[in-house]
Amino acid sequence: MNRDIDSIFLPVTDKIDRFEELLKQALSTSSPFIFDITKHLFSRTGKRLRPGLLFLSAGRLDSPSVIYAAVAIELIHVATLLHDDVIDQSDTRRGIESVNHRWNNLASVLMGDYLFAKSFGLLVQSKSQKLLDIFSRATERVATGELKQVYFTGNFELAEDDYLNVISDKTASLLGCAAEAGMICREEDSRRLQAMRQFGENLGMAFQITDDLLDLIGEPSKTGKQLGSDIREGWMTLPLIYAFRNGGRAHKNRIVEFYEHPFAPEEFRSVVELVRDSGGIEYADQKARTYSERAKQAVADIPGLDYRDCLIELADFAVYRDK
Repeated sequence: MNRDIDSIFLPVTDKIDRFEELLKQALSTSSPFIFDITKHLFSRTGKRLRPGLLFLSAGRLDSPSVIYAAVAIELIHVATLLHDDVIDQSDTRRGIESVNHRWNNLASVLMGDYLFAKSFGLLVQSKSQKLLDIFSRATERVATGELKQVYFTGNFELAEDDYLNVISDKTASLLGCAAEAGMICREEDSRRLQAMRQFGENLGMAFQITDDLLDLIGEPSKTGKQLGSDIREGWMTLPLIYAFRNGGRAHKNRIVEFYEHPFAPEEFRSVVELVRDSGGIEYADQKARTYSERAKQAVADIPGLDYRDCLIELADFAVYRDK
């Protein structure tokens, strides 16, 4: 299969190094409390997916605005995770204690707000109104997606279109923003901006559907969270939606029981088998691959892309990782 994400981002390693330097500067503070939280929060780095995508989109362009935008989008992403952990009452994030668990919900929410403020301060320094515009729209969509998910949580009749709409706002919007931001820094025309945004949005859909699959069949040591989190929280993901639609009343009743009552790991495996037997695993996997192919098609004909092959490999990585 294709390479891991570090090797995909190898051509932009120098920009990622500069990103890390600016991120450290942006998080510097005279507050011991904020320092303790940021030190814990960033003690384990994520995939740097959004900054890496932005750098691949920007290509060989060497401009401070690219680095400012990359740090801004990572801070926005981490801020949404802080708020998400409060909503989900999560105990861990990336294999370590979540901020809300180590401190409290108030600290997690306020830290998220702090990172939002930092991110938009960096965008002001980029001196790009277009970047401010797309980042503000994407951030609004993320919040909208979170609110929709809260509204639909516990709804076991959730339609597939409603699920796709939620993840489009909650996840795909920031990846679309990252992809488009790189092209904005290059001062490309509207057609190329739209194509790169479509790449990022479809990439985001593929990533989120695969994440939802990994919540059922993944390896906790790699995913950084306990399997079955979505069922425990009452959030209907695509494999479950398909299983409810095609597995019959017995499947549905059994899965709902797992939401309503605590369950042991061995019991969870029986739920996964119900979803698998109904075709839910295969259906969601194929849906993720469809979005991955759409992402690749979006960049296939964009002229002048420095790292087209890397972007295509990233679309493959979205659906083949850790499975």
